[in-house]
Order: sequence, then C-alpha cells, then structure tokens
Amino acid sequence: MNETLLSALTIGGVPVLMLVTFLSCLAMPVPSSLLMLAAGALTASGDLSLGWVFAGAYVGAVAGDQVGYRIGRSGGSWAKARMKPGSKPALAMQRAERMMEGRAGPAVFLSRWLFSPLGPYVNFAAGGARIDRRVFTIWGAAGELVWVAIYVGLGYAFGEQIDMVAELSSDVAGLLAALAVMVGAGFWMRRALRRAHRAGDRDAGGDVVRTDPRP
Repeated sequence: MNETLLSALTIGGVPVLMLVTFLSCLAMPVPSSLLMLAAGALTASGDLSLGWVFAGAYVGAVAGDQVGYRIGRSGGSWAKARMKPGSKPALAMQRAERMMEGRAGPAVFLSRWLFSPLGPYVNFAAGGARIDRRVFTIWGAAGELVWVAIYVGLGYAFGEQIDMVAELSSDVAGLLAALAVMVGAGFWMRRALRRAHRAGDRDAGGDVVRTDPRP
C-alpha cells in the first residue's frame, strides 16, 4: 500500500495527501505520516509547492477530526458496543477515554501529534462524551498544525534521508503511544485509590458512630 500511495502522491499531488490525512483521522490504516514526509521531500526538490502541501495536509486532518467527532457524537456508543473486546480498536478507545478524563482540551491537542496513534479514537471519544465542539475544534486545529509542521518539515529538511526519517518517526510514534498508555493507567489507578481511600474513611467513620456508647 505504501508504494501505491507514494506513486499516487507523485501523480495526484496535494489532493491525494489531503485525502490520506483525512482518512487517517478516521482510524483508517493509511500511512499519513510517511506521505507527509514524502510530500515534504518533493517540495524540497521543487516538484510540489510547500505552501500547498502544508495547506492540503492541514485541511484534510482538520476535516477528518470534525467528521470523527460527529461520528462519535451521533453513533459512538453504537460503534463502541460492536468493537470486539480486547481488539486493537477497543483497547485504543479505552486508552483515549482515559486520556480524556478531566483534561479534554490538552488531550485533544497532544493526541494530534505527540500521541498520534490515539488521535482518531480521541475524536470518537470526544464526540461520544459531547465535549464542547468549540473546545474540540480549537485544541484539535492547534495540534494538527504541530503535526503537519513536524512531518512536512522533516521531509523538506531531510528529503535525501527519507527512509531513515520515516523509520525513526515510526519508532518514536510507537514509543509515545506506549507512554500515553502508561500515563493514562497511572492516572486511572491514582483516581481509583483515592476513591477507595475516601470510601474506607467513610466506612471507618460509620463504625465509630455505631459503636459510640450512648448514655
């Protein structure tokens, strides 16, 4: 698929890049980061316009986010119920929901670029949780700006070493996704321990009241 898309990018240019970034924000298995790197390299060689490449990738990503949010808002519960327990989409959705707890805006922003594998599922989770659309749009658009700038910029700067940059970016993305899972699990455990501690305090207080001797 990668070779096919790279060939399509060479022939179709910016519209192909826009379509791929759009689909990637809907959890479609397309190599959007690799294609942005390749597009950046093509701008360095003069085959594509840097401004149009940046704009196309950005518009496609922002539009994909909005569609993903709408899907989550209108049918997120239905789709989630049909995810096979333990499957990759189901686990990613759980991680996205944990990431969203109490910090929706920053979670949307960071999932665009720092924890990008979780980005599409954060879109669905944000819609399903009915996060204010303006909050989602502002934070999402800011995050996509960083994402596109990083990958198109790397492709432009290191076009001759595109294979090395692509491999490195893939490794880093996987590492950051794992880190996101660890951080999310840590926050969840901390909240669970606090609730258990408060529940224990209430139970202990109730015991004292019941055993207190009355005249």
